[in-house]
Amino acid sequence: MLAAYRRTGADPPFGDPLPAHGVGLEGYYWRITDPDAGRVVMVLCGVAAGPGGPWATVALAAHPDGVLRSALTPTAVTDPHRLGVTAGDVLAGDEERLRVDLGEGARLDVALHERRGWPRRAFGGIGPAQMVPGLAQYWHPHLLGARVEGTATLGGATVGLEGATAYAEKNWGAAFAGHWWWGQAQGFADPALCVAFAGGRVRLGGVAGAPTAVVVAAGDEVIRLAPPFARTVAAAGTGGWRVRGRSARYTVELEGDAGPAGTLPLPVPVPGRRAVEPRSRQGLAGRLAVVVRRGRRTLYRDESPLAGLEHGVAS
Repeated sequence: MLAAYRRTGADPPFGDPLPAHGVGLEGYYWRITDPDAGRVVMVLCGVAAGPGGPWATVALAAHPDGVLRSALTPTAVTDPHRLGVTAGDVLAGDEERLRVDLGEGARLDVALHERRGWPRRAFGGIGPAQMVPGLAQYWHPHLLGARVEGTATLGGATVGLEGATAYAEKNWGAAFAGHWWWGQAQGFADPALCVAFAGGRVRLGGVAGAPTAVVVAAGDEVIRLAPPFARTVAAAGTGGWRVRGRSARYTVELEGDAGPAGTLPLPVPVPGRRAVEPRSRQGLAGRLAVVVRRGRRTLYRDESPLAGLEHGVAS
């Protein structure tokens, strides 16, 4: 019964959202931030159902190296018992290691140590909505910080990533929303600070909405604002990204822009057929300012120049 329930995309309270659900799309995302070098490396893997079995799209992008490489693999395997994905001979990733080989100038091989995972709570990144079957998309930021050890070949150089910090998340569902917004940042003045948010326009039971979930982690504290226990509003587009969330205890304000580097097009897999669409624009090194208050007390006021900020629309 649990397996059948999870095939709807949903997870019960205190369930583990990391194993594959068996839905049309399983998405895996890693982001490595090295503030000292001013470098960000992003890896995504979207595994989609198809008439001939699961296939995947894999992409690697890096700033300031100017690298953006992607590939479609005809086969892919997701782990139904734990976090794990393999896309042909291009990508292999789990909670402790990530390897990517997209050819000369786009390779990555890293281990993730001292991992700060999601704390044991009844609900994950989107809160109680994780229990609702049949949502188009679910989202969970499962790695809120880890020490990176390894190297990347970016363009014509091989660079060490020791001292960088990793973030990872998972998304899954029937398909991407027609319009969504997302962001993630480390590289703040406070090295323990990690911020992530995700939202989109959805329709459930004939009712339209635009929910957004916000997560702020620092040290042992993880703040999640998501409906129905928090009210969140968001605006995203070419003019920037603005998110505000409020619960009975916390207020979080986020404001950012893509920065001088601008945004890059990223492939979005289309479940049901082996195809991708250029529906996503993501900035690798944007600016994101964060203010977190508990009541009238300001807990965090910080800004990162290495934020990932994404805006996706229907093709």
